Amino acid sequence: MQNNIRTRIAPSPTGALHVGTARSALFNFVYARKFGGAFILRIEDTDTLRSRREYENEIKAALEWLGLAWDEFYRQSERTELYERQLHRLHDDGAMYWCPHTIEELGAERAAQSEAKAPPVHQCEFRDAERGADGDGVFRFKNTADGDIVFDDLIRGEIRTRADLVGDFSIAKDFKTPLYNFAVVVDDAEMNVSHVIRGEDHISNTPKQLLLQQALGFGRPAYAHLPLVLGRDRSKLSKRDGETSLLEYKEQGYVPEALVNFMALLGWHPAGDTDVFELDALIRDFELERVGKAGAVFDIEKLNWLNREHIRMRDVEKLARELEFFVPQWSDAIAADPERWRKIVETAQERLTTLASMGEQTRWAWETPDYDTELLSWKGQEERPAIARHLTAIREKLSLLEDWSSSSVEAALRPYADAEGRGAVLWPFRVALSGEKNSPGPFELAYALGKDETLARINHAITHCT
Repeated sequence: MQNNIRTRIAPSPTGALHVGTARSALFNFVYARKFGGAFILRIEDTDTLRSRREYENEIKAALEWLGLAWDEFYRQSERTELYERQLHRLHDDGAMYWCPHTIEELGAERAAQSEAKAPPVHQCEFRDAERGADGDGVFRFKNTADGDIVFDDLIRGEIRTRADLVGDFSIAKDFKTPLYNFAVVVDDAEMNVSHVIRGEDHISNTPKQLLLQQALGFGRPAYAHLPLVLGRDRSKLSKRDGETSLLEYKEQGYVPEALVNFMALLGWHPAGDTDVFELDALIRDFELERVGKAGAVFDIEKLNWLNREHIRMRDVEKLARELEFFVPQWSDAIAADPERWRKIVETAQERLTTLASMGEQTRWAWETPDYDTELLSWKGQEERPAIARHLTAIREKLSLLEDWSSSSVEAALRPYADAEGRGAVLWPFRVALSGEKNSPGPFELAYALGKDETLARINHAITHCT
């Protein structure tokens, strides 16, 4: 058992929460919960031009929907005095300096280095000059390290970076405006973050952060860099492959348990032989050692499959409440007969891929079927008189039923269907109730529709055949 585990997720409120960041949030949350630690939500909103409070609210709403409750909450914009104090420390120690070069000058330097196949490291002639922070420019950290910068990654093992390839990197626009690598180091130290679990795209930032930690006298957290989430062609995830807001998945009818399950499998694999699990089981079984190094491919078909599985596992009463949001056109009918709605949900549950597909999957429940008479014929082999005879026999047997359930309907009709041919009997029965080629089975349809509606639809079908 590990002690004092403190993890964090630190999104920028410059856009909605997407799968990659949400997956990092999930792993941080799960790791903290597994060891009884704390999970921190830190909004990195020092980019005042692009940060928006509405994006912050969307990020919070998405995490809450997924069930990832944070224990502590911070905004970087409310911590500027802390950053300023630490910047002055570095300045007083001679560990940073003002670099007055413009973006254009730096771009030209970088282009020349690329042409010469030289490392893209800025060599500033003002490194040892006494200059104030005026005009264009940034504060840079004065990197005096020799040899390699080394850290042990909990997923990837030892990672080494030549110190001379890191160079003098920017850390603040001025004393009141820190940049990412500086602010994150100060925040992680002040918040006693024990484990930094983030995407592998941050590996290049880690040496810079280690140098700042050393210069400021801070301890070093443990690092674990997760594999990137990739598209089907193993390129950067795009909107085509699923790079969309987490709340858009909610609107499309995915359930949070499926998203949690799916994101967990993007880089991590369980010890057991099942891919279907809920958050509590993930917390129990999660180990960073089971996170792979290779990129994780976003497979929408796998997500759809998991969503179907979690919908099937759902309590019917809870599912019925959730589904009301996706069929507003039937809200009055649902309110008038909630028990009928529960039966419809119970009947459709096995066939739903998303909650949003409920309307398409259950048109039979609310609309009188309209179909060609030929559809009533099993494989086009039955003539109308035979179909009418079977439907009449079904009507007579069901008229006698007092107990109305899918099992009682089946018990009443199964002997006749076995004697006359199941397809010949049950196919027109199902079409009479649903009017569709594909629908739930006839016994489940009859249960959901109720006795009166079932008999009425059989009568309607008989008239089609006469």
